[in-house]
Amino acid sequence: MAGGTSSRGSAKKKARIEIIPLIDVIFFLLATFVLFTLSLNKSAGLRVALPVSETGEPRDPSGAATITVTQEGTLAWDKDPVTLDVFINRLQAFHVLHPDDARILINGDTDATFSSVIYVFDEVRKAGFSKVLIETTVKPKGLQ
Repeated sequence: MAGGTSSRGSAKKKARIEIIPLIDVIFFLLATFVLFTLSLNKSAGLRVALPVSETGEPRDPSGAATITVTQEGTLAWDKDPVTLDVFINRLQAFHVLHPDDARILINGDTDATFSSVIYVFDEVRKAGFSKVLIETTVKPKGLQ
């Protein structure tokens, strides 16, 4: 068959949709979405076991400083562990920078002593802040 085409070469290839790469892309997008969603509710404080509350509301950490009281009674300003003197200095400096619109989020561990949290609360109020919030984990409705 010189000069002609063979019967094999003239057959057209049918278009196929490969499903395996499509599934890979979908799982990648799903994983990206899940990771992004989990990062939306991050606390600016240290990771502690927050107490559970039925009346808690989602909080907006923008424009706020987070003070963490750990189980051992140590303090952290946002994610930076601090001493009592540094805590009070940062509190006063933060109030100077944001005299009217600043909020303080107290992020206390479930097993932190009540007196440690009250000390932080008192110092925050003495520094002149009126918007002081206690962070909790919101208890899902219907669970006892």
